[in-house]
Amino acid sequence: MRLSNNLMYQNNINKILDNQQSVANAQEQVTTGEKYLTTSEAPAAVSQGMLYSNKIQTNEQHSKNIDQLNGRLETEETILQSINTNIQQAQELTIQAGNGAYTQDDLESIAAELSEIQKTLVNLMNTRSEDGKFIFSGYQDSTQPYQFDSTTGEYTYNGDQGQHVITIAEGVSIKSSDNGFDTFEKTDARLNVASNAATVSGSITAASVYVDGQTEFDNFHQANYNADPTASATANTYSVLVSPGATADDPQTYEIYRDGAPLTPTVTGEVTDEPIDFAGMKIEFEGTAPGQLDFSLEKPGKENVLNTLQALITGLNDGTLEGDDFQQVLADGLVQLQNASEQVVFTQASLGGRMNALERVSDSNLAQDIQNKSNLSDLVEVDMAEAISELTKQETALQASQATFGRLTNLSLFDYLRNIQRWCSTNTNSNG
Repeated sequence: MRLSNNLMYQNNINKILDNQQSVANAQEQVTTGEKYLTTSEAPAAVSQGMLYSNKIQTNEQHSKNIDQLNGRLETEETILQSINTNIQQAQELTIQAGNGAYTQDDLESIAAELSEIQKTLVNLMNTRSEDGKFIFSGYQDSTQPYQFDSTTGEYTYNGDQGQHVITIAEGVSIKSSDNGFDTFEKTDARLNVASNAATVSGSITAASVYVDGQTEFDNFHQANYNADPTASATANTYSVLVSPGATADDPQTYEIYRDGAPLTPTVTGEVTDEPIDFAGMKIEFEGTAPGQLDFSLEKPGKENVLNTLQALITGLNDGTLEGDDFQQVLADGLVQLQNASEQVVFTQASLGGRMNALERVSDSNLAQDIQNKSNLSDLVEVDMAEAISELTKQETALQASQATFGRLTNLSLFDYLRNIQRWCSTNTNSNG
């Protein structure tokens, strides 16, 4: 009987302990929100859940990168818009300067306004990002991109052609900036002749060549300029050969040559009091036949907007420039300011494309994040309603076990005492 009571006692103790452990497990699930308390409970599920956790953490970093990149691109967009606005203002002032009624004082006032615009552009082109790095310096972002060289009298670019990138998704990186070389140094300079003063020989005493039809000249230059470094030194040299008429009463004639050979088809004409009009160029000369004048096409070049403004400012302040020479300065400025504006707009378009791509990737990352969290939850996270219900059930079971154990313990003791009392009563009656 003693053994049976001990077994009953121990069994109930074990049951209570089991119930207590179940309650503890249920409580921990509610507290942690985790379905499995140890990896051994569900190795595959826990392992897969860890992979989803890693994806979620990576996505969180990508989201931070997206925020950083978006801020930088928005900053650059604002800067580029301000730069373009200032370039357009400079264009308007340059057009005003072409007003023949303006005095030298008026031109100098315009030059002063252009100088202020230039200062503004220098500051904008030397803008720093939120971390103190120069936006337009490429990889050399600790170096100020534009500085004035007093020796040459020009602004020079001190950065490189690098572009920083930021990773915003697995396998997806987007440029976070544009270097000054691509944005400002690739601006085409105005196509022109190498010198407005032609080289003369024979009875021709002086000659000049000016571009006065820019579009026509641009097309001619682009179609005919020989950029081959192995070509002869005179490959881009044109000559106007002036010949006397067949008789004293006949007009002088001219024919245009290239590199010593007649053009195909030939270009000929009579010499009049009007300039010779050829491919957007105005050719004038002094003297008489026979004679020759030579000029060359200028090599295509690049010029940043700061130096374009510098040339304009210098030209407007030079009171000795007049006529075609003055118009030449204005023409250089107008064409190059327009080209600079177009280059900035091109960069803005590229920037807009990156911002659109950034928005699409951001939306994709958000969708992936939601899916990853959902998958993680399904694998290793408890349903809180179910977990609370399970905790309540286990607590109820524990309480029932404890109550039952108490009753069973008390019942066994009472039975033992009652039996002793009966035995004592029986023996007393027998002896009596």
